Order: sequence, then structure tokens, then C-alpha cells
Amino acid sequence: MAQAREGSPRAVARLITLVENADPALREVMAALAPHTGHARIIGLTGSPGVGKSTSTSMLVRAYRDQGLRVGVLAVDPTSPFSGGALLGDRIRLAEHATDRGVYMRSMASRGHLGGLSWTTPQALRVLDAAGCDVVLLETVGVGQSEVEVAGLADTTVVLLAPGMGDGVQAAKAGILEIGDVFVVNKADREGADVTVRDIRGMISLGDRTEPGLWRPPVVKTVAERGEGVEEVLEALDKHRAWMEQTGTLRQRRLDRAAREVEAIAVRTLRDRMGDVRAGRGLDELAAQVVDGRTDPYAAAGTLVAEI
Repeated sequence: MAQAREGSPRAVARLITLVENADPALREVMAALAPHTGHARIIGLTGSPGVGKSTSTSMLVRAYRDQGLRVGVLAVDPTSPFSGGALLGDRIRLAEHATDRGVYMRSMASRGHLGGLSWTTPQALRVLDAAGCDVVLLETVGVGQSEVEVAGLADTTVVLLAPGMGDGVQAAKAGILEIGDVFVVNKADREGADVTVRDIRGMISLGDRTEPGLWRPPVVKTVAERGEGVEEVLEALDKHRAWMEQTGTLRQRRLDRAAREVEAIAVRTLRDRMGDVRAGRGLDELAAQVVDGRTDPYAAAGTLVAEI
């Protein structure tokens, strides 16, 4: 753990592997890392497949490294429902940073977890935070209409769009208008980029409220492949950070994130214990009683919880 706090890539990799495998030593590891967390700036990047998330991530890694910051990257790839495998293709897109000791990259499989992330992502973020990363970039598998979980884990959520990937109504349907703190229209050298920017700004304005001091998400154009627009993105991210610190939003977001993390761990622990009860035929017996009319589901659930 001391080596991980010093930024040793091998030690960090081992700790994240413990997280992914739900190793019994994880409780002790997290207790040791806890005093060293809470410093990293977590930026989530999400958007439909094909908008350039990995290329944009690489652009931001380069920009933050130019500032002398240590950067961590967690890139979550979808798990195949057929083979159970994952491509983990972000290693290809981020290859230029592979030998930089100031950058730690980790590809994680979603393992069937909905929301665009892996269920172990919060703990992996804690490991990178404790390992001394100044900025952690969290890239999702690519959002659809239910994959917006990144907003609950990031301090700032960047939503990436591209010309020809749907208008503002499609963005609203996907739920990304609600989660975006900064909107980036990538591949802005393509025809229709200005239309996409106008559509998104128009949809954002429809939801504008009149309360003073509210954050209004900016819409920035980039060509990530050539590094164009990165200064504007960094400026938007810095402004959002300053706004969160000024209004207390940053603290509240982190409190909400910790509460969800604790709840998720508690629920998983209960589910594991429920599996033990099921193995002892307790759940099957209760189910039989419900089917036979000897009890009702609520009473059976109460019995099950009592046994757990």
C-alpha cells in the first residue's frame, strides 16, 4: 500500500485487481487508503459510441500532463453478453501515454453492470485518488438511455457529442442533458457541427431556471484528433470547478457519492448473505410457503431479513 501511495504502477494495478475481484483483503486495504483520499479531481467523460471519447480523453491527458499534473484514467468497456469478454480497446487510443510514469491507465470491463460503468468503479477511483493522481478521467462505455451513472461519480461530467449523431431531442431522450456540466461537440470540422451546437444550446435553454447563481453548461467545439479546442475545454472545466467550490456543490456531490457507495457495499453484502441463506434452502422454503398460500411475500421477506 505504501508503494501505491508513492504512485507505483504495479502496486496500483494490484490494488485495483483486488477491487475487481472483491478480495477479502479489500476491507483492510480501503481502511489504510482512506486517510489519503479526497484530493483528486474526478472528471467523467460520456457520450454515444463513436463521438471520440477515447481520443478526447487522450487530448485531456496530454493537456494536464503539460501542466505537470499526475493523471489517472479509468476506461470502462462493455462486457460481451455472449463471451463474457471485453475488448478494452482504450489501450489502443491512449497508446501515446503508455510509457509516461505520470499517467496511470486502467481498462475495466463493465461485467454486465448497467449505467455505463463497472460496479467496482467507485473503489477503483479511491485507489487512484490515494495513489496521488491529481486528476482522474473516468470514461464510460458509451451512454444510451439508461447509462448515465457517471454523473454520480464525477465532480464534473463532460458529455461528448458529434455532428450527425442525433439532434437535441435525441440528447434529451438519452437523459444526457440532465447530467452534463460541460458539453463538447467533437469532430467540429465536420459539416453540421454548428447546427449541433445550436440544437444543444437551444435544448439547454428550455430547461433554464431563473434562480441566480445556477450553473449553465457551456457548449464547446473540439477536434480532439488534432488537439483543437482543448484550451476552451480546460477553461470550461476550471470554471465549473470554481463554481462548485464557491457554492458548496463540490462538497455536496462528494457526500452524495460516498452515501451511494456505502449503500451499494451494504446491499451487496446483504445479497451475498442472502445467497448463503438460499444455499441453506431457507429462501426456497419461504417461496414454497408463498406459492402454497401459507404466507404472503411481505411476511416471507421479513422472515428472510431476520435470518440474514
